[in-house]
Amino acid sequence: QVDLLESGGGLVQAGGSLRLSCAASGRIFSINAMGWYRQAPGKQRELVATITSDGSTNYADSLKGRFTISRDNARNTVDLQMNSLKPEDTAVYYCNADQIRYYYSSTVLRNVYDYWGQGTQVTVSS
Repeated sequence: QVDLLESGGGLVQAGGSLRLSCAASGRIFSINAMGWYRQAPGKQRELVATITSDGSTNYADSLKGRFTISRDNARNTVDLQMNSLKPEDTAVYYCNADQIRYYYSSTVLRNVYDYWGQGTQVTVSS
C-alpha cells in the first residue's frame, strides 16, 4: 500500500558531496518522523538523522555540520545532503518512517510503523 524509495547513492571521492532522496508513495494521509540510517559492512545499522513533520531535526553527533536533513511534507519526501564525505561514510543508507498513515480504502485509514526503504549504496573512495 505504501513504499519508500531511495535514490541518489553512488561513488564519490573523499571530500565530495552527495544528496540522497527518499520518496514515499501510495495513498498517504500523513507521515510522522522520517529519517536516514546507515549500515556499513560488518557493523550495526546506526542513526544518521531524523526530522519530524514540523521540521525538528536530530543528528548523530559525529555527523553534525557535514550532513543536513530536510523534508517536503507536500511531496512526502526527505532528503539528506552529505558534504565533506569521508571513506568511513561508506555504507548502505536507508530511509525510515516511524509512522505512515494511509488510505486503505476511500473511508478507512491504516497505519504502518517503523517502515524502511530498500537502501541505497554510498561509497566514498580515498
